Amino acid sequence: MAKLSAFADEVTEDFRGQVEFLAQEKVGYIEPRFIDRKNIMDLTQKELAEARKLIRDHGLKVSAIGSPIGKVKLDQPFKPHLDKFKHAVELAQYFETPFIRMFSYYAPEGRNIDDYRHQVMDRMVAKLEVLAGTEVVMVHENEAHIYGHSAANCADLAKELDSPKLRLAYDPANFVWGEKITNNVEVCWPVVKPYVVHIHIKDWKLGEKEIGSMPGQGDGQIKELLAELAAMKYDGCMTMEPHLLAGGQFGGSTGPELFSKAIAAVRTLANEVGLKLN
Repeated sequence: MAKLSAFADEVTEDFRGQVEFLAQEKVGYIEPRFIDRKNIMDLTQKELAEARKLIRDHGLKVSAIGSPIGKVKLDQPFKPHLDKFKHAVELAQYFETPFIRMFSYYAPEGRNIDDYRHQVMDRMVAKLEVLAGTEVVMVHENEAHIYGHSAANCADLAKELDSPKLRLAYDPANFVWGEKITNNVEVCWPVVKPYVVHIHIKDWKLGEKEIGSMPGQGDGQIKELLAELAAMKYDGCMTMEPHLLAGGQFGGSTGPELFSKAIAAVRTLANEVGLKLN
């Protein structure tokens, strides 16, 4: 049975409002990213404790740490970024989630990221060493301009590193926006499917720059994706990230009214294709 989660900072900046909204919508998971306008990576211990208590008090669980790990250029020093990753691992353990959402780096200014495969792999190996002996897994999200911008490169990461500690998060809208692919269930999904353990629900119209589509109304083939998940009896999380008012490199906005409609749309589509949601 699949589980609904959400980047609830798209609903409101107020974290209490985020968890109250999800509890009201009967969404059982949250993917914390921005908490009271601060990235989860930057919270104090007191703020982390307050956030964890709010999540637990509202009966929610954490689907993944919504970290920005890997959203830096490769010519920036690696050690400080690796230290941030170590902190992300600590956060995953603190919030009792198995996953850290992460990315695979930008090329230096004016360069092509596909030419930096070896350097990307080296950095991923260093992160795998950090994960050794833990129960934490990093899930790589496909996104424009990083090494994992294409399905082929995402699969390359998983195959080359060959570790259960690196799996993939599948974001259909990012393939539409970044790779201009409107049939990604036929083109991208078969390539990455063996490695996917996490799903982002975000739809997009080809050519749109900043605003996403209601799930099922864009070119991301959300209904077809849900049918694929139903067929494989997917039991992981599907994290809502609609971007219905705005979307950008590090987040987006949807608001409570549109977010509620997006959740309802996903539940309707799931029911139509026989995907059971808890």
